Amino acid sequence: MKTIALAFASVLLATAALAQNAPAPAPAAPAAAPAAPAAAPASCQVQATGKNLHGAALTSFAKKCCKDQATAQKLHGAAAASFTKKCITDSTAAKS
Repeated sequence: MKTIALAFASVLLATAALAQNAPAPAPAAPAAAPAAPAAAPASCQVQATGKNLHGAALTSFAKKCCKDQATAQKLHGAAAASFTKKCITDSTAAKS
């Protein structure tokens, strides 16, 4: 009986000793460089303001500028459409 109790106690002590060692932390994933989608509409807006455009000319310029920005940021599909729509809205809202 003493042997069983002694074996059980040693197993508990060994388990407790192993449980105190923290596992090695997993290597952290490198942080992705944040893209600057908010900067692009401002640059299109600044360019349009600098050209003193109004009406259809402003809208046309904003569409081309925003489409070029989406291409430069390598956006495709829904991301490009969403970005372009917001960019055009931001670029033309201040002047109209």
